[in-house]
Amino acid sequence: MKKLLLLVATAVGATLVKKKLDEQQAERDLWAEATDTSRQGPRT
Repeated sequence: MKKLLLLVATAVGATLVKKKLDEQQAERDLWAEATDTSRQGPRT
């Protein structure tokens, strides 16, 4: 029973870490898009 509980706790922890990493990557992608000057074209 303890092994099953440990397995469930590990799975929940891994899921939370994965979710946090995905959120951080999405935030970095948004900042990269917002600050990317090469896509804005020439300034006149």
